[in-house]
Amino acid sequence: MKPLLRAGRWLKLGLLALLALFLAWQFWLFGWVLYWGQVNPDMTRFMEIRLGELREKKPDAKLQKQWVPYERISVHLKRALIAAEDGKFVQHGGFDWDGIQAAMKKNEKKGKAVAGGSTITQQLAKNLFLSPERSFWRKGEEAIITLMIEATWSKRRIFEVYLNVIEWGNGVFGAEAAARHYYGIPAAKLGPDQAAKLAAMVPSPRYYDRNRNHPRLEKQAEVIQGRMGGSMLP
Repeated sequence: MKPLLRAGRWLKLGLLALLALFLAWQFWLFGWVLYWGQVNPDMTRFMEIRLGELREKKPDAKLQKQWVPYERISVHLKRALIAAEDGKFVQHGGFDWDGIQAAMKKNEKKGKAVAGGSTITQQLAKNLFLSPERSFWRKGEEAIITLMIEATWSKRRIFEVYLNVIEWGNGVFGAEAAARHYYGIPAAKLGPDQAAKLAAMVPSPRYYDRNRNHPRLEKQAEVIQGRMGGSMLP
């Protein structure tokens, strides 16, 4: 019995240690969430991963990125992204349950994952702290961070950071860099057509960076432009 008791004791201690590590990790993340609620992120986990990939081929590679405040980003791009990525952004608390259910039905019908249903806040949580890998652990962590962000940031702040850190091409991050990379103009001057096309690129930015005139991209941009008028902005 004694060996069994000792084994049980060690098991409890091990589980407590894992719980302590998990909680410490969450507190660390929450500290960064609070910090970035006030200070603009210079580098995200997603950026670090992409920069590492670029430097495997070119050691002196750099990312294209430039932070701009919310007011200096075209309203057309804001409307286009809401229309394309998260139509209920200003209404939900981080999760669009109707969108998730619709994505699940679409994936079931296609027999593979073709839609994700992630909100802007979920995408931001992934970009700030996590990797692009698909796993239950990552989705669970993403959900926790999403709740942290929604509880402490305004919708305007969430959208401002999102606009400045999401991937828009091979080494291209944020609205300002994207506008200059694809159109040679600042983000403030993007028109409706340009904004809709940039929004259509978000699900596969590196692919569309190489295939800028792909028929699917053009078609999706048309759909997005038709929805932009109904977008509610924070």
